[in-house]
Amino acid sequence: MSSHAHPAVRVGHVHLRVADLDRAIAFYRDALGFRLVVDGRTAGVDVVFLAAGDYHHHIALNTFETAGARPAPRGHTGLHHVAFLFPNAYELARTVRRVIGLGYQVGHATDHGGSVAVYLDDPDGNGVELYYDRPRADWFDADGRPVLRNERIEIEDLIGRTPH
Repeated sequence: MSSHAHPAVRVGHVHLRVADLDRAIAFYRDALGFRLVVDGRTAGVDVVFLAAGDYHHHIALNTFETAGARPAPRGHTGLHHVAFLFPNAYELARTVRRVIGLGYQVGHATDHGGSVAVYLDDPDGNGVELYYDRPRADWFDADGRPVLRNERIEIEDLIGRTPH
């Protein structure tokens, strides 16, 4: 019996506790572009589900125990960030431009070697990574070792190199 997870296992969705559903919807729907699939409030349940494409949901948001709550202070255990993989640099840049245009603060952008990522917090202080992977052949050096970097890049360079 193998102790390894099957290679087809993926993270199916993330479920986040938030303080204000409307505020969180505005971020995940309007800024990041996820589609609101189900609003449980119509059935008296303080939960919403959002998705990209035709998946049932990638993100669930609830206020079951957290309506009006404040974010956990930095330095406490919990979620570091949730990462959303974009198909290419263009789609990442397009989303980051929209996020900035709507007035959300972007923390920084980083070239990790095999991927390029933009980091920010949602309105409830949950860390969010928006990223794209470079082609798999670029993930390793000539000796087969993973290319690992943590080089900050300018947001303007990231969003400026792709057409509007």
